[in-house]
Amino acid sequence: MKKFFCVCFSSTLQRTIVFPKVQLEKVNRSEYYRIDASGKAVNSARILAQLEKDCVFTFCPLGENNFEDFVRLAEKDNLNLSFTTIPGNTRECWTLLDKNAGTTTELVVGEPVFSRTEDFVEQECKLLNEVLPEMIGKVDAVLLAGSRPGVWRDDAYAVVVKKSLDEGKIVLADFHGKDLLNTLEVCTPSIIKINEEEFLETFGDFTQKIYEEYDSDGKSGLSDEELLKLAVVKKSEELQNIIVVTRGTKSSFGADKGIFAECPVEKVVAVNTTACGDSFNSGFLYEYVNSGDFEAALKKGTWCAARNAELECPGAIAEL
Repeated sequence: MKKFFCVCFSSTLQRTIVFPKVQLEKVNRSEYYRIDASGKAVNSARILAQLEKDCVFTFCPLGENNFEDFVRLAEKDNLNLSFTTIPGNTRECWTLLDKNAGTTTELVVGEPVFSRTEDFVEQECKLLNEVLPEMIGKVDAVLLAGSRPGVWRDDAYAVVVKKSLDEGKIVLADFHGKDLLNTLEVCTPSIIKINEEEFLETFGDFTQKIYEEYDSDGKSGLSDEELLKLAVVKKSEELQNIIVVTRGTKSSFGADKGIFAECPVEKVVAVNTTACGDSFNSGFLYEYVNSGDFEAALKKGTWCAARNAELECPGAIAEL
């Protein structure tokens, strides 16, 4: 059995609330709600645990005031959780499901704010240099996803990715912007999976340069979609890794060391679209680590995302 380690620096208690209809500036009464341990990599861990029991370990920081709730929920979902406590509360986020409109509205709360005390810096150093490396040594692949709360040092993600790669592990990185660029200055994740908006935000200058090269005479007629395909291929070729760009209801673009592949999405009746990207991550990484087949991994990721959209629980392929 291949083993996976999901690292989530932005853990969340996710409350999914079902309404018959949501109306702005009205009193809205729900039918019921559920609470799940969440955060991008935590959602991915729940999928991996459903794909194969006991194949995943999970790590995240939790607020010292309410960590028991998160731990209980993680245990129920077989996430094999390890954690460190931080001051305050684990944040809460809300998903509003409108049954009448068939829509998903996610309300994301900012990360807890606290100071980098001497005790915290010491705890952070031990986490990055001892705790996480020990767990990384026990697995075949590492999945690091989600935002980095500002209290953690700027190079925290780069450190985790570098230590994982140095141990010979496959690393899927699902973060973008400054954190991804900082990481790329140090090392290259085996797999970068981000959505279209994040790709263009992170590699905007690179994409613009490609456009200028292929449209120097103003006559190439490249569409935005063709330009994105080209940029994904060129960046993957430059980095000599896998890049996957998901595009919501449109097909996903991917490239393996510059070799392009495209995978259509599966049309479903969506119940909750929260964590579809996280579910894609799980399916892709699980298949790729087990088979080494890039195109099969794209299909598995797409399948997991579709199953997740059909369910209320964020990050699930079967009822929980």
